[in-house]
Amino acid sequence: MPDALRRREPSAWADANRGGQATDSFLEGPVFDEAGNLYVADIPFGRIFRIDPAGAWTLAAEYDGEPNGLKFLDAHTLLVADYKNGLMRIDVRTGTVASHLQRRNTERFKGVNDLVLDAQGNIYFTDQGQTGLHDPTGRLYRLRPDGQLDLLLGNVPSPNGVALSPDGKLLYLAVTRGNCVWRVPLLADGSVAKVSQFFTSYGPSGPDGLAVDAKGRVLVANPGLGYVWLLNARAEPVAVLRGPAGASTTNLAFGGKDRCTLYVTDSTHGSILMAQLDTPGSLLHRGPPGA
Repeated sequence: MPDALRRREPSAWADANRGGQATDSFLEGPVFDEAGNLYVADIPFGRIFRIDPAGAWTLAAEYDGEPNGLKFLDAHTLLVADYKNGLMRIDVRTGTVASHLQRRNTERFKGVNDLVLDAQGNIYFTDQGQTGLHDPTGRLYRLRPDGQLDLLLGNVPSPNGVALSPDGKLLYLAVTRGNCVWRVPLLADGSVAKVSQFFTSYGPSGPDGLAVDAKGRVLVANPGLGYVWLLNARAEPVAVLRGPAGASTTNLAFGGKDRCTLYVTDSTHGSILMAQLDTPGSLLHRGPPGA
């Protein structure tokens, strides 16, 4: 992140999440558009940045919010999981910001975190707030194209990143303060059943962002360790990607011409890390090819 874009000033987000430590940025939610531009969110200062293929950064939008997970609804509309405001929409051509879903039955969300879209246009998103083992009431929702909102899980100790299997029949859910990843079967009638713990991690901060490759392998960003785990179908690590010393690897996205390049937000340093893999990312969800 260019020095000119860093803000060395207090924020309400840093007061709550970084012990009051001055935080000049906290990058999350990487996603690509169809032109190969990478978009990332800066949570504390309500900013969305566009990084072009040459590596130049520009401000795409700025508003009163705490944006986290990002996905494209179409070529120009970015859907944002915003901790402060719920689901938001941004027209990346103009920077115009609008509400997509702020409340459920007039109740405010705890703090929306991340999201994924399936091939039918359903939006799965997590409502994390400050939940954890002391308060296992985090939620996983599905918002259908017709506007129906389904509560799929309401007992999660800190639901965070979400990803879908290539066939759309399984959802993987990062449970940060439980230090694990859950496996959530999605049944034909729209319900879930036999939810299980798929992977168990360790360390001071558990799994955050997730991705799935074309083989169905699950990639898990672990900020507390500065790792990205690459897990096979048995949840066995077949590779561990390690960030630089002090890295906080929070979220990840596939990009590049062959979609075999993994891009990872290192939120501690305000950097984007890259790794070349042997398998492209899954193309299940709707949106631009690079998303």
